[in-house]
Amino acid sequence: MKNLIFSIKALCCFFTYLTTQAQTTPNDHKYQTYCNPVDIDYTYMSHYAFRGVSYRSGADPAVINFKNRYYMFVTRSHGYWVSDDMSSWKFIKPQSWYFNASNAPAAAVKDDEIIVLGDPSGHGAVIKTDNPELGDWKTTYSVIPFGVQDPDLFVDDDGKVYLYEESSNTYPIRGIELDAENLYVPIGEEKDLFTLHPDEHGWERFGQDHKSDIKPYLEGPWMTKHNGTYYLEYSAPGTQWNVYADGVYTSKNPLGPFDYAPYNPISYKPGGFLTGAGHGSTVKDNHGHFWHFASMPISVNYKFERRIGMFPAGYEENGQMFVNTTYGDYPHYLPDTKVEDHKNRFSGWMLLSYKKPATTNSVIRGVKRKVFDEADSGYMLEQEAPNYSASKLTDENIRTYWVAQNSSDSLYAEIDLKDKMTVNAIQINYQDFNSEIFGKPDTLKYQFKIKASLNGKDWETIVDYSENQHDQPHSYIELKNASEARYIRYENVYIPHKYLGISDIRIFGKGHGKAPKTPVKFSVKRQEDRRNTDLNWKASKNAIGYVLYWGISEDQLNNSVMIYEKNSYELRALNIDQHYYYQVEAFNENGISKKSKILKTE
Repeated sequence: MKNLIFSIKALCCFFTYLTTQAQTTPNDHKYQTYCNPVDIDYTYMSHYAFRGVSYRSGADPAVINFKNRYYMFVTRSHGYWVSDDMSSWKFIKPQSWYFNASNAPAAAVKDDEIIVLGDPSGHGAVIKTDNPELGDWKTTYSVIPFGVQDPDLFVDDDGKVYLYEESSNTYPIRGIELDAENLYVPIGEEKDLFTLHPDEHGWERFGQDHKSDIKPYLEGPWMTKHNGTYYLEYSAPGTQWNVYADGVYTSKNPLGPFDYAPYNPISYKPGGFLTGAGHGSTVKDNHGHFWHFASMPISVNYKFERRIGMFPAGYEENGQMFVNTTYGDYPHYLPDTKVEDHKNRFSGWMLLSYKKPATTNSVIRGVKRKVFDEADSGYMLEQEAPNYSASKLTDENIRTYWVAQNSSDSLYAEIDLKDKMTVNAIQINYQDFNSEIFGKPDTLKYQFKIKASLNGKDWETIVDYSENQHDQPHSYIELKNASEARYIRYENVYIPHKYLGISDIRIFGKGHGKAPKTPVKFSVKRQEDRRNTDLNWKASKNAIGYVLYWGISEDQLNNSVMIYEKNSYELRALNIDQHYYYQVEAFNENGISKKSKILKTE
């Protein structure tokens, strides 16, 4: 009998061990992947606190590598972030900093210090520290004697320091040398470098899908240098649009003259879950590879509601700069994960949850949302209809969301994948519906459980974040052990809001069926307005979407757009004096088709 009791206890302990091992808990293993938007504790803005409009935002990232650690400076964040691996980011509240937080800050490494310029007034001095973890920032006292917007600081190989700046739909990007030996005093006068030409460059046109006649904005310069060539990045046409992007001019001199890159834009993401990829920075990791960080709009609560995206970047053998945004909001491998080709870091984990049936036990009704809508002025996306049903959890649109009647620990949402699939990762994207938070309280946290089932009756906990103490508004969970499941269930434990709002619960992995076939009857026709091209193809059976590629040479189709369901696209991002090549592929939960034949337009 004693032996039997011992055996039963041992068996119970064994099953408890197996269950524990199957669950993913915070920080229980080192991630190999990440998923956009970057999952950091974004700061709540206070611009419209007097209207009761509360929203998070993170934009204009300046990311640098200082002593093999990555520091990310972001607009109006009351501090900055540090990471050893670009996976886990820790927020630093510096000992001394801008009272009203920095605005579109510039950051660079000069000798053994970090230098920053980001006074929100546009009139300030360069500040510096050799201890960013403490953040004992000291001023150089020499206020730049002209208004500075969206600055960039660049330290050349010879130690000389340059300032580039502007954010305007009137003025050009300008540059000037600063005296690094004399308090960063400007040397001489600012030099006009270049401006926008939307009549020639389709991607520089303003508005959603480049369809507005409002004069576009030129902003966000960032300089890099590669093999003796200076690459001056810039942003257009406006931060709230799906087509917000970065382009580049090149030169053999840090102050020009500069030549427009015919392959522009370089960082462009007009489709998918999270769109836009402008006002960015490019940084080299500890393995010698480049990464591009960019601003990506949500623009629901306010037009400047934004997040940060991170993409593989680099330079082709012929010098062409690239930023690979293809499948850019699906899981990608992190810098410390070895891959054959840095340019192609997509994990291959497909989106399993697209438009799959979703149910919940609560949907809000009769509560008006608090947003600051500028749609009438033409500067903001039209607000989506106030439909807060569970169907919004799988529509792959970050601007729509499910909202519950409260935020209790009895709330749940359940997704039916329709078939058994291998689940590798899950992302929960919380939305600030009538939030009442402002600034950066350090008490915010999100707690929940994720359960999986094959039959919808017997459930296994695969993620246990019920004791999570971190503020993760875009909780990305890479499962320690992949799970076979048909049903995925989110169970709320705690959120710091009155209402539980989630834009999407995104489930990644692989289905067990067949990938779609290559799209056929692919055709392209350049419009009379050479900035535009019409592309069409026959819908592929079982495809949920397509990726369209284009570029100026057959072997460098470096721009792309993700298109769900539709089998046509009007591409409005072309340069009038350039020929182009095009290709398309189809995808679904099971994988990606082979690419189509390449077509060309003159």
